[in-house]
Amino acid sequence: MFRLGSRREANYKLRSNGPSAAKFAAWFGVKDAPHGDTLNYAFQRVAVDEVQGVVCQLAEGLIRKKVLYRHRLLGVYYRVVIDGTGVLTFHQPHCPHCLTRRLSNGETLYYHPVLEAKLVTPNGFVFSLMTEFIENVDLQGDKQDCELKAFYRLTKRLKVRFPRLPICLLLDGLYAGGPTFQLCQDYNWPYLIVLQDNDLPNVHRSFEAVILHLHHNHKQICLGKSGKIRQSYRWAWGIEYRDSHDRLHHLNLLECLEQTEAQQEKPTKYLWLTNFTLTSRTVDILANQGGRLRWKIENEGFNV
Repeated sequence: MFRLGSRREANYKLRSNGPSAAKFAAWFGVKDAPHGDTLNYAFQRVAVDEVQGVVCQLAEGLIRKKVLYRHRLLGVYYRVVIDGTGVLTFHQPHCPHCLTRRLSNGETLYYHPVLEAKLVTPNGFVFSLMTEFIENVDLQGDKQDCELKAFYRLTKRLKVRFPRLPICLLLDGLYAGGPTFQLCQDYNWPYLIVLQDNDLPNVHRSFEAVILHLHHNHKQICLGKSGKIRQSYRWAWGIEYRDSHDRLHHLNLLECLEQTEAQQEKPTKYLWLTNFTLTSRTVDILANQGGRLRWKIENEGFNV
């Protein structure tokens, strides 16, 4: 909360400080801010699940009090972004659960990443919902833990903790696959997944072939001051995709080409996979107030 870099700095700025002592007295009924070593000792005794419970309760309080009600996508769905980020890196083994990566110079990097589910709003707020640690628990296994394995664990926990919350998942291309499509179908979650040029090439080819015959599935809008941002949309329904488990999925694709007056080169292309029903009324809302908000987990989420 105070953005203090060390226990020593916490002691220096918070202890024997009149306004600080008054706040701690009001909040916790103590005479002064606790010593940094005391805080560290207390946190070492707190179970991880208890911390997670507090985080969930904070977000649940905002939802129940309808603080985020007007920020729902299409007036229904809470946007939840799931993405991984690095937390700690070491050049020597830190613990038995470290992930490892061999660098180009032959050195081994030991690191601890984490997967986060965060609720985002169009006006720039990001609230943590749930955390899943990516670490090697099975020390006898021949494969490391990874972001995809953590994703399946996290979404299962998320469904148990918020069983009735209308969630829309905003995901990057790593999750564009049959297990994710099936999971969202089972949980009744809509999704918007970024599709990169090298992801699911058969889906790309099918989209380009089908879109030529969908003459009405086009829309253009202008945004920004004086309409200097031009967006062109194309979309298609029911693109067939068969996954590695021989399950057939029908995917909807939404493409947005965006260009500004100052941008002389080719426009910026965005492409999403989704199970939303795409219409001329909703495509720009789903793109600008849905898929494009995935980046908030990087800036307002991890960085801030």
